[in-house]
Amino acid sequence: MAVKDRDRFSTATRIRLLGEQTAARVYRSQTKRQARRSRLTGRAALLALVVCSLIVALAYPMRQYVSQRADIAELQRQKQQAQQRVEQLRDLKARWQDDAYAEQQIRQRLHYVMPGETGYVVIDPDAARQAHTEPGSADRPWYSNVWDGVDKADAADQ
Repeated sequence: MAVKDRDRFSTATRIRLLGEQTAARVYRSQTKRQARRSRLTGRAALLALVVCSLIVALAYPMRQYVSQRADIAELQRQKQQAQQRVEQLRDLKARWQDDAYAEQQIRQRLHYVMPGETGYVVIDPDAARQAHTEPGSADRPWYSNVWDGVDKADAADQ
């Protein structure tokens, strides 16, 4: 027994026992950490799966929402343009209902003159050059040229 007691209290034995106890503690703490890590990893994987599922589930509706908002903005822009065009046409209609404006446009566009007035047509020099390529078309009223075109088209059919 004396050998056992002496062996039990020897420094080498104490160090060996201390090392074994420390190794056992370290091993237990590592296994606990690994167990905790594996649990967290499983939870993290489940959380990541749920988040990815939500992203995939919401991706298409969000894309549709953004697309429809863009379509709505485009339609509103078109509606505003159409309203502006309607206002322009209403203004033009109101102007044409004014006799003075209608008379001015008839005189300007159709070269009409009132009874007793003498009509003059000022020929643009560029138009005069073009008249040489089509003889007689620049010094006549536009409606004469139209009827000549109709007559030529009629003659071509016969």
